Amino acid sequence: MPATDIRKARKSGARDLSDHAGRAHRQGSAGAATSKPAPRLPRALYIVATPIGNLGDFTLRARDTLRAVDVIACEDTRVTGKLLRAHAIGTPMTRYHDHNAPQVRPKLLARLFAGESVALVCDAGTPLISDPGFKLITAVIETGIDVVPVPGPSSTLAALVVSGLPTDRFLFAGFPPPKRGARRRAFEEIARLEATLVFFESPRRLAASLADMAELLGDRPAAVARELTKLYEEVRRESLAALAEHYRAAGPPKGEIAIIVGPPLEPTASAEDVDRELRAALATHSLRDAVDRVAAATGMPRREVYARALGLGEIHAARPKEDAD
Repeated sequence: MPATDIRKARKSGARDLSDHAGRAHRQGSAGAATSKPAPRLPRALYIVATPIGNLGDFTLRARDTLRAVDVIACEDTRVTGKLLRAHAIGTPMTRYHDHNAPQVRPKLLARLFAGESVALVCDAGTPLISDPGFKLITAVIETGIDVVPVPGPSSTLAALVVSGLPTDRFLFAGFPPPKRGARRRAFEEIARLEATLVFFESPRRLAASLADMAELLGDRPAAVARELTKLYEEVRRESLAALAEHYRAAGPPKGEIAIIVGPPLEPTASAEDVDRELRAALATHSLRDAVDRVAAATGMPRREVYARALGLGEIHAARPKEDAD
């Protein structure tokens, strides 16, 4: 944690605690009307998971924690406010998100230095999984103040366990880069990882990402999980190529989306078979198209097929690099 953050936190600690006491006094009658008194929790940063859709997934411990802390740091007070009202929780909230974190983080640290308890939540699910909070937690750890997990819902794990794909080893890869070139490079980097892959993706980029995955990872079994635990929950399980074609034809779906991709396929052809198919494809197609076709047909990663294509006599080693993009 930067020394300047600690100095700011210590300096403003007493002032923030005084401000909080004033707010608590003013809100006392309203808080008493909406929630039962809860024992005050020891000073710590509590990382609290919240529902990803169905409010019934809120754990009893999470509810009691949010009632008993001094303040709840959340991305959006409107979103978290709905959850608190549904469970009669009157604890004050403060916004903490990517844009205001440098200003708010020292204030939260100051409250912890002053002896208060702070809960961190995100809009849905488990904090830090593609949500803000990492720098706050590392700063709190450096001060020696406890960080306490209050586990619960996670869209990453929910999507993984309903996908029908192996769960013994997996990688959560977050959102792929939005630009096609960077996205394809990211897929190539993890193409040979022996694990199930979990991604988040926006509806408008879903079909394009699935098509790039099918090309660069091989046409693996996969699933698209949408709106999990909500009214229109849907899980579609097909190959990457079939999923890409479905969403290309159907258009962007609504809701929050996770893509789950199975581990690498075992190659279905020997190196000699790949070379033979490459020679045939190169006779009538460009290098890019020939590599794409052979990679999809054999299950061999595109990068390896491209390297074999360059090694054939039909391809000059000085072929423009952009053909591989």
